[in-house]
Amino acid sequence: MPKVDLSAIPERIGSDYPPPHDVEVGTRRQRAVGVAGGLTQFGVQHVTLPPGALSSLRHWHEEQDEFAVVLSGHPTLIEDDGETQLAPGDCLCWPKGRENGHHLINRTDAPVVFVAVGTRTPTEVCWYSDHDLVVRDVADVGDFTRKDGRPLGAPEGD
Repeated sequence: MPKVDLSAIPERIGSDYPPPHDVEVGTRRQRAVGVAGGLTQFGVQHVTLPPGALSSLRHWHEEQDEFAVVLSGHPTLIEDDGETQLAPGDCLCWPKGRENGHHLINRTDAPVVFVAVGTRTPTEVCWYSDHDLVVRDVADVGDFTRKDGRPLGAPEGD
């Protein structure tokens, strides 16, 4: 049966970002709907942002398209060009390779719920606009480094 029981999918809280970057996204809640349904060509996440939560660090992808649709609540979209208030039913598209760092933030007192969809590629490079951080993925294994390729523990400016 193609129907996926959302309540049966484990909820993951937080992110895979290395410290101290993980703190900023520490309360985000997500369920891997695509994995639960057996999808292999694209990922689907059901995401809940409690008040004050971020969807991610502001980022853009070299190789993967992203799409999101707001189901409930009123998040704020933050991109390089500024902020946009969103409402239920709003759809968002971020084509691969466009250097437009983006994320959602919940500045309201009620939860925000959205569905995020992204292509899966064997490799990927994701850049974080507001941080000296990049992740290079190969076969679903991510390696976080500074933007110039140095390890995260390396001092800045050396």
